[in-house]
Amino acid sequence: MANDQNLGNDLNDMLDDKNDNKREFTDDTRQRANEFSEDTRHSANDFENDVNDASKDGKNIALIAHITLIGWIVALVMNNNAKSEFGSFYIRQMLGLMLCGILLSFIPFVGWILNLGIFVLWIMSLIGAVGGEKKLTPVLGTYFQDWFKSL
Repeated sequence: MANDQNLGNDLNDMLDDKNDNKREFTDDTRQRANEFSEDTRHSANDFENDVNDASKDGKNIALIAHITLIGWIVALVMNNNAKSEFGSFYIRQMLGLMLCGILLSFIPFVGWILNLGIFVLWIMSLIGAVGGEKKLTPVLGTYFQDWFKSL
C-alpha cells in the first residue's frame, strides 16, 4: 500500500514536472516568436526605407530607363511615384532615342547604319547616367527635353 502511494506521488511529481517543462517551453517559444516577429517587422521597415531612398535617387531611375522599352516603362512608373529631375531628364532622353531608332528602322540600309549612331548616343547617355551627370544627347538632346517636358 505504501508502495502504491509512493508510486502515485512519484507519478504526480513527474506530471507536475512535465507540466512545468511544457509551460517553460511554451513561454520560451512565445518569446522567441515575438522576437522573430519584431526583427521581421524592423527588417521590413528598413527594406521599405531603402526602396524609398533608392526611388528618390534619380540615378537608379536614369539607369533603368536605359534598359530597353520595358526598362523605360518601369523607370517612368518609378519616377511618377517619386519625381526626380535627374530621372526625368534621362527618361526624356531615352524616349527620344528610342523613337529615333524606331523611325530609322523603317529606312532600308541607311536606317540601319544610322541606328549604329543611335547606339553610340545610347552608350554616351548611359555613361552620363552612371556618372551622375545630365549629359544632353548631341544634336537632338535639347529637342528631346523640350518635346517631352511633360514627363
